[in-house]
Amino acid sequence: MRGSDERSGSLFSYVDLEARVRKDHPLRPIRALVDEALAAMAREFAGMYSGLGRPSIAPEKLLRAMLLQAFYSIRSERQLMERLEFDLLFRWFVGLGIDDVVWDHSTFSKNRDRLLDGDVAARFLAVVLAQPRVKRLLSSDHFSVDGTLIEAWASMKSVKPKEASSGGSDLSHRPPNDGGRNAEVDFRGEKRSNETHASTTDPDARLYRKGPGMETRLAFMGHTLMENRSGLLVDARLTRVSGHAERVAALAMIEARADRPGAITLGADRGYDAEDFVNELRAMNVRPHVAQNLTRRGGSAIDGRTTRHRGYAASQRIRKRIEEGFGWMKTVAGLDRPMVRGIDRVGWAFTFAAAAYNLVRLPKLLAETR
Repeated sequence: MRGSDERSGSLFSYVDLEARVRKDHPLRPIRALVDEALAAMAREFAGMYSGLGRPSIAPEKLLRAMLLQAFYSIRSERQLMERLEFDLLFRWFVGLGIDDVVWDHSTFSKNRDRLLDGDVAARFLAVVLAQPRVKRLLSSDHFSVDGTLIEAWASMKSVKPKEASSGGSDLSHRPPNDGGRNAEVDFRGEKRSNETHASTTDPDARLYRKGPGMETRLAFMGHTLMENRSGLLVDARLTRVSGHAERVAALAMIEARADRPGAITLGADRGYDAEDFVNELRAMNVRPHVAQNLTRRGGSAIDGRTTRHRGYAASQRIRKRIEEGFGWMKTVAGLDRPMVRGIDRVGWAFTFAAAAYNLVRLPKLLAETR
C-alpha cells in the first residue's frame, strides 16, 4: 500500500535525542572523553565569568560546537548555527534540547572570543591527554617534531610598504583604483620583504617562501610535538615564520619533557639538522634522532654516535606519522587557511584542531587496548 505524502505539524515533541543516536555511533566515545575533560576544567571556566548579569552561552557547549565544526569541516559559524537548527545529532553532542533555541551566529562568535583570553585550547589538549585511560597510551620517552605553513586569511594585495600608512611611500607605478573591491595591482619590479612591507589585513602574518621557485605567501608557522607510541599530538604552537622558527619551537616544546633522569629521543626531518640545535638537544639530555642533511655545506651535525643505534632508524620511520596530523588539521578541520586573523586567534584555532585530531583517533586506540 502506498504511503501518504500529507504533512502535519506537531504541537508537542516527544523525541528523545539520546534514543535517536545509535549506540555504536563514533561520536559517543568522543562525547564521553570531551565531557570528562570539560568537567575537569569547570573551575577554570567559573573564573572566566562574572557572577552577575545575564547568563551567556555555557563554555562547555561552545567548545562542543567548535569540535563539531572541526569534525565535519563546517567553514563558518553561520553554517554551524544553521546545522544546529535541524541536525538532531549536533544538538545531542552540544547538549541542546530538541526545542531549545539555537544561538545567533554573532552571539556565538562573541562568546567564543571570551575563550581566547584564557589558554583554553592548550589546557583542553592537556586535560584530554591527562585522563588515566588516555595517559596509558602515551610514550614519555620518544617524540617527534615538525612544522607546517598555515596560510593567513589575507590577500597578497594587502601587503603594502610600511611607510604607506604615513603617506610617505610612492605608489605611482600602480594603476589607479577603479572603485572596485578587488582592483588590479601591478607588483612587477617591486621588491617586498618583511622588513619593508606588511599586510594591512593581518599585520601578524609574514611573507614566506618554502623554497626557490615557489610562490611567496602570507603565512604563519604551526608546530606540533608527537609522542611515538600512539602518534598523538601532545603539544601544538603557532609562531611567525622565519628560518629558525621550527627549531626554536621544537626546543621550547621538548624542554619540559626532558626534565627527567633518563634520556629521551626527538625525531625530526633534515630541516632540523643544524649544529646549534643538535647541541642544545644534547645539553638537555635529548638524543637528536634528526635526519641527516648530507647536502648541507659543512656536512651533517648527526654522526655515528646517533645513527648506529637501532632506535634512530625506528624514530626516522615513525616521525613521518606527524604528517597525518597536519593533513587532517588542514583538510578536515579547515586549518589550510583558517578564517581568523591575528597570531593569537590562529594559534588558538591551531591548538584546538590538534586536540580535535586526538579525539578522532582516541576511540579506536582505546578499543585496541581493551
